[in-house]
Amino acid sequence: MNFIYAIFSSVFISLLSFAGAISLLLKEDLLKKTLLLLVAFSAGSLIGGAFLHLLPEGLEKLNNYNLTFLITITGITLFFILEKFLFWRHCHKGGKCDFHTFTYMNLIGDGIHNFIDGLIIGATFFVDIKLGLATVIAIIFHEIPQELGDFGVLIYGGMKKARALFLNFISSTAAIFGTLLGYFFSSHTDGFTSLLMPFAAGGFIYIASSDLIPELHKQIDTKKSLISIVFFIIGICFMYILKITGTE
Repeated sequence: MNFIYAIFSSVFISLLSFAGAISLLLKEDLLKKTLLLLVAFSAGSLIGGAFLHLLPEGLEKLNNYNLTFLITITGITLFFILEKFLFWRHCHKGGKCDFHTFTYMNLIGDGIHNFIDGLIIGATFFVDIKLGLATVIAIIFHEIPQELGDFGVLIYGGMKKARALFLNFISSTAAIFGTLLGYFFSSHTDGFTSLLMPFAAGGFIYIASSDLIPELHKQIDTKKSLISIVFFIIGICFMYILKITGTE
C-alpha cells in the first residue's frame, strides 16, 4: 500500500508541470499575489518538513548526531552545487526570469531536481505513510510556484507554449523514476533511508533559505509582507500538526 501511495504521489507531482498554463489565464497582479502566498507557505512547509519530520527520523535511524548533521550539511552543499552549475533557479515572478537564458539547461536541472524529489518520496513512504505525506505536501507547495516559473522561462526562451508544456512535463516525470528507485533501494539496501532522511532535510533547508525566503524579502509592502509571514508560519504549523496527529 505504501508503494501505491508513493507512485500516486509522484505521478500527481509530475502532473503539476501543467500548472504553468495557469499563468496564461490569470492576470499578472493576481498571479503575483497567489505566488507570494504559495512561496511563503512552501518555505514554511519545507522548513517544518526538514526539522520536524526528516531530521528526527534521520537521528532516530542513525543514532549518531555528528553523522546526521554532517549528512545534512552535505545535502545543503550538493543542492548549492546543483543550483550553481546547472543554472537551477526557482523564479517566482509570474512568467519571466532574467537569469534563465539556457532553456534546455533549465530542463536538465529541473529533471535532476525532480528525480531527487522522487527519491525522497519513495524512501519516506517506505518508512511511513505519514512521513511520506508530509514530504509530498512540502514538495507540492514548492513545485507549483517553481513550475510556473519554469514555464515562464521556457516561453521567455522562445519556445512555443505547447512544446514548453510538453517538455516541462517530460522533465517532471523524472520524479516517478526517482520514486521507483527510492522505494527499491529503501527495501533492498540497509541504511539507505537512514542516510537519505538528513540529506533530504539539507535539501529542503537550502531551497527554503536560499531560493524561497529571499523571494519573500523582495516584497516591500508592509501588509503583503505580514501576510507572507503568516503563511510561512502556517506552513510550519501544518507540518507540526502532521507530526503530532497519530503515530509516525
